[in-house]
Amino acid sequence: MLAALAISPLPALAADVDLGPRPYYLINQMQDGPLKQRLQACENMAMKPHPFSIGHRGAPLMFPEHTVESNRAATRMGAAILECDVTFTKDLELVCRHAQNDLHTTTNILATDLAAKCTAGFSPANGDAKATAECRASDITLAEFRTLNGKMDAADAAATTVEAYMDGTAGWRTDLYATKGTLMTHAESIALFRDLGAKFTPELKSPSVEMPFNGFTQADYAQKLIDEYKAAGIPASDVWAQSFNLNDVLYWIENEPEFGQQAVFLDDSYNIDGFDSNDPETFPHDFVELHAKGVNYIAPPMWMLVTVENGEIVPSAYTKEAKNAGLKLITWTLERSGPLENGGGWYFQTVKDVTGSDAMYFELLHVLAQDVGIEGIFSDWPATVTYYANCMMPDAS
Repeated sequence: MLAALAISPLPALAADVDLGPRPYYLINQMQDGPLKQRLQACENMAMKPHPFSIGHRGAPLMFPEHTVESNRAATRMGAAILECDVTFTKDLELVCRHAQNDLHTTTNILATDLAAKCTAGFSPANGDAKATAECRASDITLAEFRTLNGKMDAADAAATTVEAYMDGTAGWRTDLYATKGTLMTHAESIALFRDLGAKFTPELKSPSVEMPFNGFTQADYAQKLIDEYKAAGIPASDVWAQSFNLNDVLYWIENEPEFGQQAVFLDDSYNIDGFDSNDPETFPHDFVELHAKGVNYIAPPMWMLVTVENGEIVPSAYTKEAKNAGLKLITWTLERSGPLENGGGWYFQTVKDVTGSDAMYFELLHVLAQDVGIEGIFSDWPATVTYYANCMMPDAS
């Protein structure tokens, strides 16, 4: 299944995998049965990094996303591929942030003098009006960006002070490691991930500013992302560049064909009114046509790939259509939903009726791996995926 990923063996630096207690905790929640027994049988198995396990912004279940610390944790948990979501600063330098306009929720910028440079400063909650702010990477220079500290991605919309606004971390996450979050440029992430023995899946984020920005076009932006891998001597076979913008993917296919072969089209068809992952008539993309244009990888959220029939989780019509067209599937994001006793929220919406406990993390993962046939999965806590992959698909590591 995973041979197409062409993952070469990882160096010794990344060989010591420490999964911690969570995978075992989740397995203990499962009902007795063949899957639980199989997973339990791997309890004393030596775990290795695995290409099926992709660190989603590092390991943000507990560490501030897109920081050095978060990615080191993800690698320690066996993620063989790491993600840098890429945006740009005022002086057109590429940095790792989930969105160009998220500095107010992912860093301490509002508590610094740089708050004065934000697109929109902090506005406290007042009556029915929620607290707001908007701080963009493009509001500040790279030198200024480097002065910031990464924090857990959160904000309290009911806050009346900056301090309270910044203190909005969900109760099932933690601020224990948020006092030190070292931000990275995209080039620095390349160097770090290489040193950690991991491969690369950068995502070109949609700009919050109008493009061209100071003469910087969308094509310039897409090209600069690839150029930084080439400058670092990273082979195209180690890079899965991603974008929700199909034109970015097609740009890479046409202008950087070696990188374009593994470019990943992130599918947000769920934003279209009437979309139903079990009704091909509502699909906005012709999968056969996408593949004919050179798209080999498509990545929707987990719930689009599955449905429930007779109380069992099975592949959705979306899965069947995409695979019949020859597309490889990657999906997101496991361990991002918190406790699952209330149905799992957005990421579990098509299987909510059979989701009643954290046991579903492994149960859904099993269907995605074995029945859907995904190539890999992003996770906010890669240890869970690493455990499963080592236990159930060891030959692919």
